[in-house]
Amino acid sequence: MALRELKVCLLGDTGVGKSSIVWRFVEDSFDPNINPTIGASFMTKTVQYQNELHKFLIWDTAGQERFRALAPMYYRGSAAAIIVYDITKEETFSTLKNWVKELRQHGPPNIVVAIAGNKCDLNDVREVMEKDAKDYADSIHAVFVETSAKNAININELFIEISRRIPSTDTNPQSSGKGFKLRRQPSVTKRSCC
Repeated sequence: MALRELKVCLLGDTGVGKSSIVWRFVEDSFDPNINPTIGASFMTKTVQYQNELHKFLIWDTAGQERFRALAPMYYRGSAAAIIVYDITKEETFSTLKNWVKELRQHGPPNIVVAIAGNKCDLNDVREVMEKDAKDYADSIHAVFVETSAKNAININELFIEISRRIPSTDTNPQSSGKGFKLRRQPSVTKRSCC
């Protein structure tokens, strides 16, 4: 079985739950008192996807403004970027759009972009409507899913959908080595948060 290493970086404001998403995916645990990331942290997890093993090399970046200049170092060469916002804080969704713009300008041309609306377990204090976020994600051809690292909702599904969108390594005689052609995939089937 072939092993593919897929570099994935998490971007977004401080406090949106980037580290919690990574911990839930890699360790299947949740710590409500997790400390803010300084610079970036790195974790890996290997999962089977179809006839391949996908080893996710996950870079969890700091969300504080003072670390923002470091972000390009982490998303350079990434197969995917997960941009996280907090569904209970409208400003984190606004900032997300700036991350998308930056990725489009400076990131790899074929990077898979995923948008994760985290903390969907807090639906009663929601500020960002799911439809608005999904419409935005659709407009930029990004994966969209609402997640809860706390309640383990849609975390694995997020990474499965990234695996699905990563271009295949199958040789295509028509491509002649000029890069990958990405095509839109059907929406991910996800569990509802609330």
